[in-house]
Amino acid sequence: MKEIIPPLILACCFLALFGLAELLYHFGKVRAEWTRKIVHIGTGLLTLLFPVVLVSHWQVLFLCASFLVILLASLKFGWLPSINAIDRFSYGSILFPIIVYLLFWVFQMASRGLIVFYLPILVLAICDPVAALVGKRFPFGKYQVMGGGKSVAGSLAFFATALLVTALTVSAFNDAHSGMLLILLVPAIATVAEALGVKGMDNLTIPASVVSTLCLL
Repeated sequence: MKEIIPPLILACCFLALFGLAELLYHFGKVRAEWTRKIVHIGTGLLTLLFPVVLVSHWQVLFLCASFLVILLASLKFGWLPSINAIDRFSYGSILFPIIVYLLFWVFQMASRGLIVFYLPILVLAICDPVAALVGKRFPFGKYQVMGGGKSVAGSLAFFATALLVTALTVSAFNDAHSGMLLILLVPAIATVAEALGVKGMDNLTIPASVVSTLCLL
């Protein structure tokens, strides 16, 4: 029971977040682009609880697999328009639970400390939505990457936010040995990864680039 109750509580929290997004979409008339960002940030922040309350990657696998099934079903049957009713095709919602499980597995198996889980999640959860919102509000310097639209303004917003998030996270973990190198490299590499991640693939490329940089350093 001690291993079952924590993931069930977290599952209820995720479902409540989805429910809030649906209420905002249907009754608050909030556009799907905004409710999708709310869910993106909210799930990222809830995911930060995984290393605190979950002890096994099997618990994380149960959670992530369950929500992957829900998200795949929502795409097939038209559920959760607060997440899926956008004007473009995106793999993002499907990739998120997959990358979360892989990050937790790396965190447990690589013995690199909590930063190897927290930093990729924080960069993905915070910097990616900021880049998207700034890019739409100030579409300066538009460019195409493999058919996907990006902007210099969005990339700069991503880099600036990633720089702040990385600096605060590295400072919190007191990683003095490679701190400055991480603060400079992670935002730069993650910004390139975000630019290359089209059709929601940035949900994979961003955390993969951050965790690879951490492990290599």
